[in-house]
Amino acid sequence: MDDFDTDYSDRAPETGRKPRIAFMGEFSAGKSTLTNMLIGAAPLPVKVTATQLPPVWVSYGDQQAFREDLDGEAHALDLNDLDSIRPDSTRVIRIFQQSDILEMCDLIDMPGISDPNMSPDLWLPVAEEADLVVWCTHATQAWRQSEAAMWGEMPPEIQQRSLLLVTRFDKILNDNDRRRVLRRVEHETQGMFAGVYPISLTQAIAAGEDREMWEASGAEAFMERLVELLHDIDGGGEAAPAPRERPGRPAPVAAAPERLAAASSERVLPRRVELNAPVRMRRARGAQDDKPSRTFNF
Repeated sequence: MDDFDTDYSDRAPETGRKPRIAFMGEFSAGKSTLTNMLIGAAPLPVKVTATQLPPVWVSYGDQQAFREDLDGEAHALDLNDLDSIRPDSTRVIRIFQQSDILEMCDLIDMPGISDPNMSPDLWLPVAEEADLVVWCTHATQAWRQSEAAMWGEMPPEIQQRSLLLVTRFDKILNDNDRRRVLRRVEHETQGMFAGVYPISLTQAIAAGEDREMWEASGAEAFMERLVELLHDIDGGGEAAPAPRERPGRPAPVAAAPERLAAASSERVLPRRVELNAPVRMRRARGAQDDKPSRTFNF
């Protein structure tokens, strides 16, 4: 056996270990895109974000990647050779990167819940090691019966401090349709999440330092709530109740395609996460001083 540390439970949340966020949902719901948005300027290798992989657990550091088999033994892993991994014999893939968000928490990118080649019995135990879950559901087919059934398998204490992210929200072009989708999803998931947030992840990534585009994507509202939950977990407290709905809240509006194309070349996260320091939304270039940047405190 290769000499790797695979003990993920050496410290409980209240003793100071980093919180763990698991990203769950159906195939192509945006889990890997969300992981890369949070990591920012150092996105995961393309093969790591492919489908049909076991859980990918990302932590801060520069250690060699490894995989843990079902017996708990660790094996060195070449990230260029992920095609050789057998999901039915691998519990988790561990990789390490140096990114601000990873100084705050670990990120776990879970397989698509409907993968016929990967039984939930193999990966659900990994998901249950998370402190909170961000469940990604595709806006055009949001909250399918299969998602509700799988979410029901998660422990209630995890559900109460987790978020539902309605991804690809820019694919719904009509404001009335957006409101209708959100009302339905919020009604069907009432009491099952600490908040429901619509988002366009591609727009958030394309925003660069454009604050208005970042806010319009839905990323700011989502990040505010995520930070609150991480703060509660890190402090050993209970998750705060979900914010009360404001009637008629505006839905995020996608930027014009040409604006997205122009901004997509900038691979810069529009806010910086710093350990033991405020997390600030950087102001767009040329913004007026009367619009202060947002500050998130961990």
